[in-house]
Amino acid sequence: MQNRQYWIYWQMLMPGAGRRVWDLVNYFGSPKQAWEAAESELSEIPFIGRDDAKKLVKRRESLQYGKLVEYLKKLNCAVFTIEDEAYPSLLKTIYDPPPAIFVRGALPSGENAALAMVGSRQPTPYGLAAAESLAGELAGAGLTIISGMARGIDSAAHRGALKVNGSTVAVLGCGPDVVYPRENERLMKQILEKGAVLTEFPPGTAPKPWHFPCRNRIISGLSSAVLVVEAAEKSGALITADFALEQGREVLAIPGNINSSKSAGANKLIRQGARLITRPADVLEELGLGDISLHNRCGKGLDCAGLTGNEKKVMQALTHLPMSLEQIIDECRLEPKEVAAALTVLELKGFTRILPGKMYAAAGL
Repeated sequence: MQNRQYWIYWQMLMPGAGRRVWDLVNYFGSPKQAWEAAESELSEIPFIGRDDAKKLVKRRESLQYGKLVEYLKKLNCAVFTIEDEAYPSLLKTIYDPPPAIFVRGALPSGENAALAMVGSRQPTPYGLAAAESLAGELAGAGLTIISGMARGIDSAAHRGALKVNGSTVAVLGCGPDVVYPRENERLMKQILEKGAVLTEFPPGTAPKPWHFPCRNRIISGLSSAVLVVEAAEKSGALITADFALEQGREVLAIPGNINSSKSAGANKLIRQGARLITRPADVLEELGLGDISLHNRCGKGLDCAGLTGNEKKVMQALTHLPMSLEQIIDECRLEPKEVAAALTVLELKGFTRILPGKMYAAAGL
C-alpha cells in the first residue's frame, strides 16, 4: 500500500501521460523511488533531459495532495490505483494504463461484459436512433455500455442504456467535476445515479483537444469490444477502433448509407474486416454471449396473440435498426394510413419504439 499514494501523485502530475510515467517507474524501480529522484538523476534519463527534469521537479514541488484529498471527499469521488482491486481488470491489461483513475458513481461488477459504443458528434437521425436502440437492447440484456459522453452517438448510447435502467460508464476527457459538453449536465447526473463517470484527469482539469485521444484508449481498454455506430473517415471513433485493435479487442460496426460521408468510416471498417452488426444478437454472438436472453419480435418467439393482420405484418417488417415510415410501408405493402395506425397500436402495446428522427424499431430482437 506504500506505493498507492505515489501512484496518485504521478497521476496528478502527469495525467494523460501513462506511458511516460511507466517508463520512469520502470527506470527507478518503483513509483516512490521515481518520485523522490533528484533533478540530477532525472536529467540523466534520455527520454527526460535537463530542461524537462527541471520542469518536472518544479511541478512536483507545487503539488497539493492534501487539498485534492479534501476536495475528492466533498465531490464523493474515489481514486483507484493500478494496484487496487477495484481498478478495472481489463484496463490493467492495456499497454499504457493510467496509474490511477478518478471515479464518481459506482463501477459495474467485473462480471458484466462491457461494450464500447462510439461515433460521430454530428450524427444523422439514423445514427442516433441506431445507437440509442441498440444500447438499450444490450444494456437490458446485462451488458455495460461504455462511451465518452460526447455530443451525438456517445450521448445516445448512454441514454439508451439509462432508459432500461442498464449499466453505463462515461469516460471523460476532463476532470470528474467538469461537465463537457455543458448541455450534458443532466445526462451526467443520470449516469452518476445508475452508473459511473471515470477519468484519468484530476478534478478541475478543463477539456483540451489532446485529452480525447487519451480518453479513447481508456474507452476501448474498459471494453471487450468497440462498436462504431456512425463515423466519418477521419474521426475520434476510428481512433478508438485503432486502440481497440492494438489492445486485442474486437471491432464491430453498424453499416450506414453509402452516400453519406458520416458513414464512410464505419463502412470502411467493415470492408477491412470489422464485424457487421445489424441486431443485438450479432454483438452477443461476437462476445460469446449467445445464451443471454433477448426478447424476440413477432414471428421469432414473441407472443403476437391479439394483434391484427396489419399489426403482424408491420412487426415482421421491423428490424432492430431504425426504419423510416416510408421504408416500413414499402416492406409491408400496406397503405400509409394502415401502417401509421398499426405503429400507433404497437407502440402502445410495447412492441415497437419511436426513435429520434421519426424512426421506428422493434422493441426487442
